[in-house]
Amino acid sequence: MVQREKGASLNHRGRLDIMANILKIASGGTKKTQLMYRCNLSFRQTEIYLDLLTTKRLLYKQIREGAKYTEIYETTDKGHSFLQVYHSLNALLSP
Repeated sequence: MVQREKGASLNHRGRLDIMANILKIASGGTKKTQLMYRCNLSFRQTEIYLDLLTTKRLLYKQIREGAKYTEIYETTDKGHSFLQVYHSLNALLSP
């Protein structure tokens, strides 16, 4: 039987869950602020995850110049592969 700490929730998101959520939202391309709000992350958490995902080449940062300087994040092919494996593992582990 799995024991859990007092007050711990089984719905607590892990790092992989957060990364998958970011990659899913960025599939069509999105701004950093939109990612932050839609993933329910703080600014600092968003920065950490975006840095990790771009370093691992799961996410691509595109800079659009025009009237305003805009950073757009988009999921790479490698990121889409990560999502497929993530969903497969979740399906295997679900009751």
